[in-house]
Amino acid sequence: MPIAIDGGRIPNRLTRENRARSIRSASRQETQAERIRIALINNMPDSALEDTEVQFVDLLESAAGDLPVSLKLFSLPKVPRGDAGQQHLNDFYFGINELLNTRFDGMIMTGTEPRQPDLRDEPYWHALGEVLDWAEHNTASTVLSCLAAHAGVLYSDGIPRCRLADKQFGVFEYRKVADHGLTAGCGESMQIPHSRWNEVRADALASCDYKILTQSAHAGVDLFVKKKKASLFVHFQGHPEYGVRTLLKEYRRDIKRFLRNERDTYPTMPHGYFDATAEKLLAEFREKAESDRREETMAGFPDAAMMDTMPHTWHTSGVSIYRNWLQQLISSKARVSQPTTMKRVVGG
Repeated sequence: MPIAIDGGRIPNRLTRENRARSIRSASRQETQAERIRIALINNMPDSALEDTEVQFVDLLESAAGDLPVSLKLFSLPKVPRGDAGQQHLNDFYFGINELLNTRFDGMIMTGTEPRQPDLRDEPYWHALGEVLDWAEHNTASTVLSCLAAHAGVLYSDGIPRCRLADKQFGVFEYRKVADHGLTAGCGESMQIPHSRWNEVRADALASCDYKILTQSAHAGVDLFVKKKKASLFVHFQGHPEYGVRTLLKEYRRDIKRFLRNERDTYPTMPHGYFDATAEKLLAEFREKAESDRREETMAGFPDAAMMDTMPHTWHTSGVSIYRNWLQQLISSKARVSQPTTMKRVVGG
């Protein structure tokens, strides 16, 4: 069943690709009470705004099956934007004040590229805290993705993120380390994409009563949870929503930054993502780029050769986790909507 976009503001790319429909055109048999209502707080940089919309709509649609799901789009204020990005938000997104005066079954919040070493110095920090406080009381469950997960544990429990020696970039194997309804049916191991310079560590999370569900000996923690007031907070350090080409686009972007002298070092190739043939071509391109450091060198990047080398190995796991998450939202919704029965007391 297609995901309904709440409020009728469907972004252009979703309209072109027929991936979503307005809630206004939904079947009359679908009432607001029957839908799983989700708020998507999309804070990604301008260049990734529309990609992120498509990724989450695709993932939720695959996970939902016959479940009716509606999505309403929001973004934190004061996230740095260019003119085009701000116009996109003005056209298709709703304000945070509207979010804070509404209840949703679930919320998903993405990260953005940090500008400050300490996230508490970011201009959107106050608004982020307001949304997290709201979510504890006004959702059954909240998903925090990557930087949003780091911000969430810092805000709630004072857990700092730790800088990595190199970018955690690629597709990594994670194993289940605890049983939980979110990972039911996922198998003992799963592939999950990551793209981050920082991490929150298992010992710090455990000391604050977070339950770690998946972990890698080489790549640290991925999925972890904690109940906060009325809401189960679900944290991913990785990106199960990523499309098959997302890591390639990020790798190309980072290479361009190197060629423009916006970064000092050539980016590390994403782990576990390309086959041996593609890795050889990319190593040859790196030699050219390092010897001819001009943006024009990017014209020789072997895009065409990459097309068939990137299997979507994480899709099944991502769909399974989000299907379990939607089922939990449905169960919570059913419990809330059950009428309270009053027993009549008969006096003697």
